[in-house]
This record gives sequence, C-alpha cells and structure tokens, in this order.
Amino acid sequence: MIANPPIDDAWPPVVARAARREDGACRHLLVWRAGPGWRMVSSAVLGGGIGERHWVLNAQVRAGYSRMDPDRHLAELAAAQGLHGPGVGLMTAAEVDDGTRAADGGVHAVVTTGIGVPTWAADPARADGATGFRPGTINILAVVPAPVADAGLVNLLATATEAKVQALLDAGYDCSGTPSDAVCVAVRTPRAGEVADPFGGPRSTWGARLARAVHQAVHEGALRDRARRSGGPVIPHERTGARCPVSDLRLAGPVPA
Repeated sequence: MIANPPIDDAWPPVVARAARREDGACRHLLVWRAGPGWRMVSSAVLGGGIGERHWVLNAQVRAGYSRMDPDRHLAELAAAQGLHGPGVGLMTAAEVDDGTRAADGGVHAVVTTGIGVPTWAADPARADGATGFRPGTINILAVVPAPVADAGLVNLLATATEAKVQALLDAGYDCSGTPSDAVCVAVRTPRAGEVADPFGGPRSTWGARLARAVHQAVHEGALRDRARRSGGPVIPHERTGARCPVSDLRLAGPVPA
C-alpha cells in the first residue's frame, strides 16, 4: 500500500483570476502558479503530453475563435502573466468566471463548463457541428497531492474523463462532452524516499478521489451552464467599457451556488 505523502501548508491550490483586453472586450483567464515539483499529463494544445510543468492557464476567448495558432496565442498570454518555464495552456469560449470546484480526500478539481455543442465521441452524425456554432468546451484541471507513476498518471486522465461523462449523464445531458474538451491532471514529483503510486483507475486510492471531485465539479458546472443558456443568472464576461478590472478568484474555497 502506498503511504499518503504530507500535504504542504500552502494546500489547497489557489487558482487566481486575471484579465486582459482582447477583440474589443475584457476577457478573463484562470491561472494556477504551481511552481516546481509537479508532473502533469494533459490533452491541452499548449504543454500537452506528460512531464514537468510549472503552471496552468485556462483562457477565455471569443465565440467563433478562428486563430490557427492557439499554442502561440496561449504562450503570449502566459508570458503576459509572468509565467515562465514549461506549463499547460487551455482555451475555451465558456465563462471562466463561473468555474466550479470540488475536493475529495486532498484531490482538487477546477472545471470550466460550456456545453454549446454536446456530442457523443463516436457519433459521426454530430461530429461536424452541423447544427451551428455555439460556444462550448469543458476544461478540467485535477490536482493530486501525491506522486504517481507514468502509467498511473495516464490512467488518472482516463478516470477524469470517465467521471466527466458520468456527471453529464447524471445532469441530464445526452452526450459524452463537446468536441473541444481538454483535461489536465497534476501530481507531485516524488520527494526523496517516496514511492510513486502505480495506479490511477477509479478504484485506486487517488483515482477514486479524483473521480468524485471531477464528477462533482462537472455536474455543478453542467447545471449552471444549462441555467445560463435557459435565461438564468449570467456572469457578464463581454465587458466592453474602458476599464478591464482584475480580481482574485480563489477557487480553493467553496464556489457560491
């Protein structure tokens, strides 16, 4: 059995909000300045794959985004935030201001949810978005305060995706996600004397906790997204005034309903 490692005093992770003016509007970003000591696996367009990563950026862009170099765009946004070294860059047209967060046994999940183009992964009839463009994307960041081996880390990514699909079904959606969903899972780099956990499936210690955290965050995000699209309360993000305010959004704490 793998012993649980100590959790730093700085835990849980703080995801801060930043803003910039782009395309004539004030658009927001979520930033986790993880620092050294983290290994991540991600499907992100910037910093995807597996390896040491020092930060995660989740940037909101305009609906109908059409740049063909999103990795370069994200690198520019990261540099503007003072982020250096290897990191992960995610992108979405969803409301990053309305991110949801959940925790279970030391694992934290932060999710931004937009389900404008719900689809089944193996449904070719809906893969081309023929019903018209509606901004979407479900971006998941899950943070595990333990060292996990490469195979287990990849398994955690699969577990997070499985939990996402379960949450969407439980929220009443007939889909496995959107065509542009992305996932990032971060685990601790092993400290001296630590043994990396080889497992990450849904019945492993850390996989089970991750699955529950991701499920809760995605489920809440899906319900909030439906409320927005049906005329419920909307957090404005297309701010066109002269000022572009920046404030700290500490998703480490509870997210208000």
